[in-house]
Amino acid sequence: MNAKQPKSKPARAHRPPGGGRDELVFVALGGLGEIGMNVYLYGFGPEDARQWLMVDLGLTFPGDAEPGADVVLPDLRFIAEQRQALVGIVLTHAHEDHIGAVVDLWPELKAPIYATPFTAGMLRSKSTEFGGKGQLPITEVPLGGRFKLGPFDLEFVTMAHSIPEPSALAIRTSLGLVLHTGDWKLDATPLVGDPPDEKRLKELGEEGVLALVCDSTNAFRDGSSPSEMAIAKSLTDIIKGAKRRVAVTTFASNVARVQAVADAARASNRELVIAGRALHRVIEVGRETGYLAQGFRYHDQQRFSDFDAVDTLLLCTGSQGEPRAALARISEEDHPEISLDKGDLVVFSSRTIPGNEKSVSRVQNNLARIGCDVLTDSEALVHVTGHPRREELRQMYAWIRPQITVPMHGEARHLKEQARLAREAGVKDVFPILNGEILRLAPEPKVIDDAPVGRRYRDGKLIVPDMEGPVRERRKLSSVGVIVVSLVLNKRGDLVGEPEIDIDGVPTLTAKGSPMSDIVFDAIDGTMRSIPPARRRDPALVEDAVRRAVRGGVNEAWGKKPICKVLVHVLDGRA
Repeated sequence: MNAKQPKSKPARAHRPPGGGRDELVFVALGGLGEIGMNVYLYGFGPEDARQWLMVDLGLTFPGDAEPGADVVLPDLRFIAEQRQALVGIVLTHAHEDHIGAVVDLWPELKAPIYATPFTAGMLRSKSTEFGGKGQLPITEVPLGGRFKLGPFDLEFVTMAHSIPEPSALAIRTSLGLVLHTGDWKLDATPLVGDPPDEKRLKELGEEGVLALVCDSTNAFRDGSSPSEMAIAKSLTDIIKGAKRRVAVTTFASNVARVQAVADAARASNRELVIAGRALHRVIEVGRETGYLAQGFRYHDQQRFSDFDAVDTLLLCTGSQGEPRAALARISEEDHPEISLDKGDLVVFSSRTIPGNEKSVSRVQNNLARIGCDVLTDSEALVHVTGHPRREELRQMYAWIRPQITVPMHGEARHLKEQARLAREAGVKDVFPILNGEILRLAPEPKVIDDAPVGRRYRDGKLIVPDMEGPVRERRKLSSVGVIVVSLVLNKRGDLVGEPEIDIDGVPTLTAKGSPMSDIVFDAIDGTMRSIPPARRRDPALVEDAVRRAVRGGVNEAWGKKPICKVLVHVLDGRA
């Protein structure tokens, strides 16, 4: 779910009240111009007294430019500042890019949460795993259920995706009906769960849809998405034909794929072994909600070595190259219970999310070095997308016939391409907007304002900012290193003893072979000599002068300016 990081936008100056006229507006705090971190807001009422509905509250995962961050979270200041006007948070499905930020950020909003049973179960399980923060107030809504929140009359519409219970959301207001698709595809045989409710979608089209806010992930891909049932058959054939041990990795939340692998284990007379906490959690919730049988049979990873290679089928986490997931540790031969050998087959039953290419390639190359055979979706039918291709999008437009289209869930080029498809389908008004742009849907559709947007990070146990936070500092550290200088001065401003330095992440020698430490000591000595004695009594002046000199000296020798920290200690506490 990684993508190019969108730029933060400041809010525009507040305009005068709009005279009490009701408006229906839409704004994304994440998910437009990126894949992941989906957070969408619908506002209804006069400009100075809107009530807000939030649809999804997701996260994304850090890239190389975000060292040390565990996950990337949306900046919610726009809605947090008016949280009393937030009538609820409605979740379309249980993928992390749609629910992953709820546990961390709900305390800033304290709004009621509405979800179908499987999504509610996954959120409760996640909350428990993270210490039950906030005791989330979750209301379960049945599939196809209809309920009201403030001025919004809401209805879940069953769709198909790569997780149970994906739902579009029909949002009715006195100014018109909006269909927010969530993530979807048209799959008549999804293996687990119900197919899309085609009848209800057609009925909504007949009712009249003001705006379609629609998934754009596969807007460039021709045709229609293959069915999950076809993947199940292909996996069974591949696993039955394997000569040795087989390992399959997939998105943990894909219950249909978990079921398909279990069916393949039975068909090939292999023992199914599960590795990865996320898979155990999904299986537990799948059992509780009836998507997996209560007797769903598998072995924990501790039993892996009990079975011969020809009798083993391993299902593990790590399809996106996550460094702490089971497959990454296996590929580095660092897993405490599981190891793979030459001739074993590893199947990546997944698509590499943009931004994860390097990490996935690293895992795959490590497996190849062990001697494993690696099979991906470019070589066999082992994965199918959960998002609509072009023919499915055209079918949706034929059913819904919206007056307005707002492409969502995609990078800028995906949004632009779906906008083109919408215009081809005859949609009058198309708005491929980005995060933060406030779009008035009715009356008179147009972009009317900007909301502040940005990113924050979960960094260990803390939530930290992006622009001036530790992740930004680590980003700089990773490219230029750090030099720490410690100076002790007496009350006259004279040096007491030799300066102490510590250099990390900076070359030890210059191009001429001289120690870089000599460059640092020379810069300190020259600076202290150049400062008049009376001015050396000012520790702040000494600190700034030495820092500038050290950075300049190292830059001249290296071509880069390191981070430089100067610590000035004054004896007797007086300068």
